[in-house]
Amino acid sequence: MAITGPLIDRFGRVHTNLRVSVTDRCNIRCFYCMPAANVRFLPRSEILSFEEITRFVQVCAALGITKVRLTGGEPLVRADLPRLVRMLAAIPGIQDLAMTTNGLLLAEHAEALREAGLHRLNISLDALHEETFQRIARRSGLDKVLQGIDAACRAGFRRIRLNAVAIRGVTEPEIIPLAEFARQRRLELRFIEYMPLDADRKWQPDQVLSGEEIRAVLEQHFGPLVPVPREDPSQPAVDYSYRDGSGVVGFINPVTQPFCHECNRLRITAEGQVRNCLFSTVEWDARRLLREGASDEQIAQLVRDCIAAKMPGHGIDKPDFVRPVRAMFEIGG
Repeated sequence: MAITGPLIDRFGRVHTNLRVSVTDRCNIRCFYCMPAANVRFLPRSEILSFEEITRFVQVCAALGITKVRLTGGEPLVRADLPRLVRMLAAIPGIQDLAMTTNGLLLAEHAEALREAGLHRLNISLDALHEETFQRIARRSGLDKVLQGIDAACRAGFRRIRLNAVAIRGVTEPEIIPLAEFARQRRLELRFIEYMPLDADRKWQPDQVLSGEEIRAVLEQHFGPLVPVPREDPSQPAVDYSYRDGSGVVGFINPVTQPFCHECNRLRITAEGQVRNCLFSTVEWDARRLLREGASDEQIAQLVRDCIAAKMPGHGIDKPDFVRPVRAMFEIGG
């Protein structure tokens, strides 16, 4: 395959991280991601097949992509997902294969995913109180998520992170319980600021519970947190350790402290649209090339064109910010 990397945009950012949405479907309806009802999901014929996803990732690996994360929707509602994991794990150059999941189906799939070659898991856990969980998810199921976390721990994944979206007026009482839960299980916890990607389009800046505010709450309870040097300069989280050595907590602050200057990510939606930013208003159609017999070189050029058009930042903090038409579940988390 006559393709050479790396993928460098006009601001010098080298892209090594690809997020692959495998479905827009989900088994809960979190208000920061999806509408409560009357959701229009893509027909199966429009979703990329495992073979199409694998070919796209192979091309990207030749361009310097080393990390792949499977997202959705909820990835585990896609049938036979371990088969895709095996296909991706076999691609030369892919060093890290991870998945983001809401955890509801994880108990029954964790072992198979680990055996197929999945390295890491990010599990969404916004609340430990059923009432708050249902307020956010608009469905029940906290007990299943907790069972999924336990199953993932038993399966022996390289790293398990818990992701908690922070929403003012909703999740403040969850901060300390989530921290205690993660500390007890030696799991990493990351708080993520609420972003304007909700399908109901009701997001307001005053709903953002900032990472700085959460850190202050944690320090008041646990004592000063110790900054942890970044393993990867492009990682979105700022991490801290507890002084007693009982774990790591991180803060992803895309609204109050944008990290776009170090961004190394691109993503492809479930129906094969390539995006250079979560908040992009433009997409590049890889599915058309994949289904019309395009060469690897043509697919690679599409990826390069996408990266070349990347903006310096998402612009949430700018007065002329235009939020994307599509919600999180349609893009891929």
